[in-house]
Amino acid sequence: MSTKFLILTLLFVSGCDIFSTRDAESPSQSRSNYQTPVTPDLLIQNLINSLTDKNLENYLSSFSDPNFTSKIFTFSASSSAISQFPSLANNWGVRNEEQYFNNLISKVASDQPITLNLSNVSSSPQGDSLFYTASYFINIAPISSDIQSNYQGELRFNMIRDSRAIWTIYFWQDTKNSSLPSWSELKGRLY
Repeated sequence: MSTKFLILTLLFVSGCDIFSTRDAESPSQSRSNYQTPVTPDLLIQNLINSLTDKNLENYLSSFSDPNFTSKIFTFSASSSAISQFPSLANNWGVRNEEQYFNNLISKVASDQPITLNLSNVSSSPQGDSLFYTASYFINIAPISSDIQSNYQGELRFNMIRDSRAIWTIYFWQDTKNSSLPSWSELKGRLY
């Protein structure tokens, strides 16, 4: 009887395929365009790509992490946006960015683009810090009648290289400079 048991056990084990490997599951969010931001240029490219890819994790990684630097991320909205959306004036930080960006990517269809174009770029290195300014133009696919597709303004980033030697943004100032709404207004509407 023990021989029959051994044969049946071997047949069962070999038939179940329990020792074979399976294909790995693909990740829920692609990080294919993300590059470790060891230079300020890579940080800016990651920010642009996070919008294009609608990737929350990559977007948030652009901002300073208090685990690796003493600088805490803050956002300074344009004054016209603050008058429309007072929540923008209340110590806007990474959690606010997360909520805004989640709302943005949930409203834009997966096959529709979000594009960020930067021009008139200027930067001033200060050791492990860098001051970066640029004019921006954002285009998003139509979402609803109260959210426009185009946003324009000027941004100023204060960047720092943290203890991991990774560049992050610790201060973001937004300025409205045209008749189009600013990025601050987009954040205010979607917060």
